[in-house]
Amino acid sequence: MKRLLIWCGALLGMGLLVATPVRAQASPPAAASPIVHHTLPNGMQVIVKVDRRAPTAVHMVWVRVGSMDEVDGKSGIAHVLEHMLFKGTDTLAPGEFSRRVAALGGRENAFTSKDYTGYFQMIPAERVPDVMRLEANRFAHNRWSDEEFAKEIEVIKEERRMRTDDVPRAALQEQLAAVQFSASPYRRPIIGWMNDLDHLQPEEVRQFFRQWYVPANATVVVVGDVQPDQVWAWAQEIYGTIPSATVPERKPRVEPVQKGIRRLQFKAPAEQSYLTMSWKVPGLESLEPSAQTTDALALTVLSALLDGYSGARLDRRLTQGADRVADSAGAYHDLSARGPKVFVLDGVPAPGKTLEQLEQALRAEITRIARDGVSEAELRRVKTQWTAAQVYGRDSLFNQAREIGTWWIEGLPLDTSDRLIDALQQVTAQQVQDVARRCFTDDQLTVAQLLPQPMNPNAGRRPSVALRH
Repeated sequence: MKRLLIWCGALLGMGLLVATPVRAQASPPAAASPIVHHTLPNGMQVIVKVDRRAPTAVHMVWVRVGSMDEVDGKSGIAHVLEHMLFKGTDTLAPGEFSRRVAALGGRENAFTSKDYTGYFQMIPAERVPDVMRLEANRFAHNRWSDEEFAKEIEVIKEERRMRTDDVPRAALQEQLAAVQFSASPYRRPIIGWMNDLDHLQPEEVRQFFRQWYVPANATVVVVGDVQPDQVWAWAQEIYGTIPSATVPERKPRVEPVQKGIRRLQFKAPAEQSYLTMSWKVPGLESLEPSAQTTDALALTVLSALLDGYSGARLDRRLTQGADRVADSAGAYHDLSARGPKVFVLDGVPAPGKTLEQLEQALRAEITRIARDGVSEAELRRVKTQWTAAQVYGRDSLFNQAREIGTWWIEGLPLDTSDRLIDALQQVTAQQVQDVARRCFTDDQLTVAQLLPQPMNPNAGRRPSVALRH
């Protein structure tokens, strides 16, 4: 997994993750502790997983609303609202939420993606009810003035300039999405088009909040050194008092079948050229056996064969040796999402090599697998590497909570992480070869090239600003 995110603030140095495709991250193996799942009378869900290795916990609130739920002319509104949730309630002044979490010995932040918005706190386990009260307060009673909105929208516009407009690859990815998708709302940037941000009105953001921030459109996830029954009791007391409301109807916005290659050339001041090739491909809609499920899993294994470990095929064949064609090359498969799924190959040409040569070299690796297949030994090595990586990933309470929340957002079973381990182990070399043959036609392909332009030696570096809530 996965998707592009906007992480707001500076927790652990995290920023806007849109410069390059995020590499596929599979889920860790099964843990001994079961997932406990309840639903409050108002429709809000509560999910708890115990991990007692440290006296800490992660508390998250996930809302099934992201940039894909926006409409034209109001792009970026989901991310703007995420910022505004830090700007006050009926009882908390702007910034007071963060100060109170810090006083509890915790850290907090939020993130917006195409599919969802999430808020989290990393706290001592005994402080879970305290952050629940804070989170429930702002979920139900977010309040802020027009003046506060006017200040924050300027922060967001500066964030866009710093993380997209001034970053050639990020700007290229934004343009790629706009070209690749026609009807799908994935065509719009998470942070929003600058013109939309310029004209966004505070009341439009408030209305978006009232529309989507309803209990039946949200879930609470708690992972850590906690008692599930106690967490459920706290949730009933704290979140259960939020009035219920109807979740707005979502009309399907199905992407039309692409019927020919699309190409984009993007010019920007940059030191290196860059290439990205993105195919629309099957994704994981269910864990039930089907041809689509088989293809989605095989594509995930294919991405790992190409770029899942040091010395994988793309690294070994394209970036090494005297005749190397690339300084870097990678692969990514969007296994699951609420919208269309893609498989991406990307890279930076080596000195003296062209973007066209790199494109042909990337295509050749897919063609080689489609023609020759993969050995059982290579397949075993990839699966072993992948499984081992997930063991280490399970050390993070945050990762565990993130995975659970993501599966809930996408309507998949909460134990999908565990079940994927078994499912991916069953993928065969023949299935990988089959998807390499069938899923990489030009009809489903969009190619984007970054064409470097001269750097302005007189351009001053944009001063860093604290993009904290």
